[in-house]
Amino acid sequence: MDAVEEVKARLNIEDVVGEYVELKRAGRNFKGLSPFSSEKSPSFMVSPEKGIWHDFSSGKGGTMFSFIMEMEGMTFPQALELLARKAGVDLSQFKGSGSRDNSKQKERLYEALELATKFYQVQFSKNKVALEYVLKKRQFTKQTALEWQLGYSPNTGSALCDFLVSKGFKPQEIKQTGLSAQRYRGLGDMFRGRLMVPLHDAQGRIIGFTARLLEDIKDAPKYINTPQTPLYDKSRHVFGLHLAKESIRKSGFAVLVEGNLDVIQSHQAGVKQVVATAGTAMTEYHLKALSKFTGDIRLSFDADKAGIAATERAIPIASKVGVSLSMITIPSGKDPDELIKQDKEAWQRVIGENQYALDWLIDRYKTELDIKSAEGKRKFSDILLPVVRQLQDSVERDHYLQELARTIGVSKEALLQKYESTTTAAKKPLKKPRNFTPQPVDKHTADQLKMQDRMLALTLMQPALRTYLEPINPEMLLTDDARKLLSFLKEHPDFTGKEPEKVAALKQIADYAKIVAVQYEELYQDLEPVELEGEAARQQARLVENYVKTEKHKISEQLHGTDDTTMRELLVRAKSLDQLLHQVTGGMHG
Repeated sequence: MDAVEEVKARLNIEDVVGEYVELKRAGRNFKGLSPFSSEKSPSFMVSPEKGIWHDFSSGKGGTMFSFIMEMEGMTFPQALELLARKAGVDLSQFKGSGSRDNSKQKERLYEALELATKFYQVQFSKNKVALEYVLKKRQFTKQTALEWQLGYSPNTGSALCDFLVSKGFKPQEIKQTGLSAQRYRGLGDMFRGRLMVPLHDAQGRIIGFTARLLEDIKDAPKYINTPQTPLYDKSRHVFGLHLAKESIRKSGFAVLVEGNLDVIQSHQAGVKQVVATAGTAMTEYHLKALSKFTGDIRLSFDADKAGIAATERAIPIASKVGVSLSMITIPSGKDPDELIKQDKEAWQRVIGENQYALDWLIDRYKTELDIKSAEGKRKFSDILLPVVRQLQDSVERDHYLQELARTIGVSKEALLQKYESTTTAAKKPLKKPRNFTPQPVDKHTADQLKMQDRMLALTLMQPALRTYLEPINPEMLLTDDARKLLSFLKEHPDFTGKEPEKVAALKQIADYAKIVAVQYEELYQDLEPVELEGEAARQQARLVENYVKTEKHKISEQLHGTDDTTMRELLVRAKSLDQLLHQVTGGMHG
């Protein structure tokens, strides 16, 4: 991973942009007023999932780096330095050969973890206790065990370490993966006699393990995780996201449970928008990772003290991140695994009966405290006012102040007095860029950018529309990235995004491809095929008309004072442009 990728991994684009533009969630994305024009309706969009921003009013867009360059009048190295400081990334380690060494080192760790997973899978296939636990007690199918790459760590001391050493890995590399521990006899396996559940990042790469004890051993923890490593950070990792993200996108919500095995059981039952964190220790990073795919997050935590405390902590975080947080209550105190084994349909049903988290919390404390007594009223307000105070939306805060007052039977004025007697956090003002003055948007240039981007958005996302690219040539497009994407689509008319070698060829213009993909989602994804075809024909005609008009204007200027030969050549050129225009506009659909 290079410096740019390291900064992207540590910072969220919506946080960077949100320091300059007031953003509000709109589905999976965020919207705000363009900082580049004096608009009244928001056309500025940020996609956390793709890590890009796009301004529909001016046609500008890019990554967090290009945004800082625009707002602060910086060069790319200056923007990288500013964001690296914000992210706590030491750029010196990425300079020269150090950068390559760091990237190479991480690739070695990924390789070691991949090999370890295969080693554990082989051991699993031979171990009767592990097989019985997974296939009989947990009732996982063989297909599920393979899909989640479940394994077993032998209780022999150093079997995995010996295996990795035999494959050329150094003890220091093995230690950095979190797979080894220093024993009194030397290097030994971190995990022994346990069911091994690989932990994947959102792209599906293995970054660590959760290990479940299979035999009762006094004072031994039932579950242990990989310790903090260069690849694994418990506070950021969402278990199962690599297999859940597509279902989260389609369903429009994510379900967060406590246990990794609960996740696997739910996926096996066909409910695949389910993920987990390490227990109930939810962080802002977890919610931000999920917010890239949905703004609707539903928690299925135990209704015990730990679960209630976790909900109290999560509500202000969710408000800050800008997601809707709700609770799923499972009847009879079961966990998801138990309920799914008993009744799969019941699990799907309770997921749909979610209750907004703060309402759920109020209901819980109404039953736990004697809210008719003065002491109960005090405790109730002591617990819930700090949660309400941290809500970001003023209307929502006011609603819950009224609700709390009504619940405990006191006047809103009395509750407000208590509320205002404690320090409230002031809303952070937006930054004023040092070197930025909004320039009038050049309408002609903005229109050209919109034409090219929309044409390429349609043809990138809909292969059937690529025939509309035939009359389009690179001279009709304004930017190098657009020209490269045009050439790529003409060379690969059957490209679907699922061919690894072709995706790799797009790497140089990956950010631009994401920008046009976001424009397609925002403008076209709900259109019928006939409407998409009509829009492709319209954008094709606009591009050609604009190009012909510009070129004929150039010819008109060149005709003055030219010789006969050049004049004839220019007139032939003008005629060919007219033919091109007739060919395109004459063939428009609708």
